[in-house]
Amino acid sequence: MMNWPGVLFNDETVLAKIAKAKALDKPVDGHAPGVKGQQAKTYAAAGISTDHECFTIEEAQDKLDCGMKILIREGSAAKNFEALIPLLDKNYERIMFCSDDKHPDNLVEGHINLLVKRALAKGNDLYKVLQAACINPIKHYNMNVGLLHENDAADFIVIDNIEDFNIQQTWINGELVAESGRSNIPKVKNKIINNFDCQPKTAHQFKIEIKGTKVQVMEALDGQLISNLLTYDSSLIDHANQTNTEEDLLKITVVNRYKEAAPAIGFIKNIGLKEGAIASSVGHDSHNIIAVGVDDASMAKAINLIIEARGGVSAVGKGEEKLLELPVAGIMSEKDGYEVANAYSEIDAFAKSLGSSLNSPFMTLSFMALLVIPKAKMSDLGFFDGEVFKFIDVFTD
Repeated sequence: MMNWPGVLFNDETVLAKIAKAKALDKPVDGHAPGVKGQQAKTYAAAGISTDHECFTIEEAQDKLDCGMKILIREGSAAKNFEALIPLLDKNYERIMFCSDDKHPDNLVEGHINLLVKRALAKGNDLYKVLQAACINPIKHYNMNVGLLHENDAADFIVIDNIEDFNIQQTWINGELVAESGRSNIPKVKNKIINNFDCQPKTAHQFKIEIKGTKVQVMEALDGQLISNLLTYDSSLIDHANQTNTEEDLLKITVVNRYKEAAPAIGFIKNIGLKEGAIASSVGHDSHNIIAVGVDDASMAKAINLIIEARGGVSAVGKGEEKLLELPVAGIMSEKDGYEVANAYSEIDAFAKSLGSSLNSPFMTLSFMALLVIPKAKMSDLGFFDGEVFKFIDVFTD
């Protein structure tokens, strides 16, 4: 339930969805970053059973005290393991691990198994760690997965030793599906489905009229999905490019990919590009095209690469253009996962060579359009304040 304001303010449609899930005996997962105190109590009382968006231990403890379970999330962009892992020892029966939103190159390295390894390295009890990693999610979600009980399906992993916790084999339903870090699951050819119905853009379409003395800027935070809302003197961007690399004030745009519409345009800090632009059609939750750039021509070029491919992540600069095509619904590849991982590593390195200091520039970018995560976000309809839940002006006086 991502619409946490709808829960807190008793939106009828939101509450009807929760009631439907409960009637079907389905757990209702939470998605409420920063919600604490009485708001957490109200959120939990509505029937929300978990949350994976906590970024402080105080917030997570509040939700535990309200009866919720906490998923310690460590993705490519959002990294909350270090902040939350102290909760495990006393709350292991209501803690789970989560590797939400990991890029393919990070998935090759590992996911939940890496969190297990890190938790053990911090001195946590082996059985408490394994309960959080294995047993709790199976029971919470009523998964049809074996727990090594008599007559259970043979679902298990083989490790080298408890200290290093390197996985040698993975078995599912009695079948060896992965060994020595490589999947044995055969590639299956699928029909590509997609929905792209927008035309190429021109640089001129990304010009914005400076209407006030102040410009409101969203600030991306490395390792977090939340963002800040900052205010700068608009004279800093009052020139041809309408950006300022010295102050790290870049232009951000969201382009509706389902129909022809004018791009929504604003400003963002902390992406760090010194030249060029990056863009992606992975833009939670609507998956429009989202781009950040130093100049309008680069932004248009990066966006048009994606439009032509009907999905992907792109980067342009230094006289080069790079594209990882994602033709399946504009958010996935039909190619071999290891091949995609290598291609992503290449475009990620290129984005960083353009100046971005973020750990995961594209993953961070994908969350800048997710309006339900505070504070400042950008949608295809404009600049949005996720705390007051309304659209706001880019420029003020």
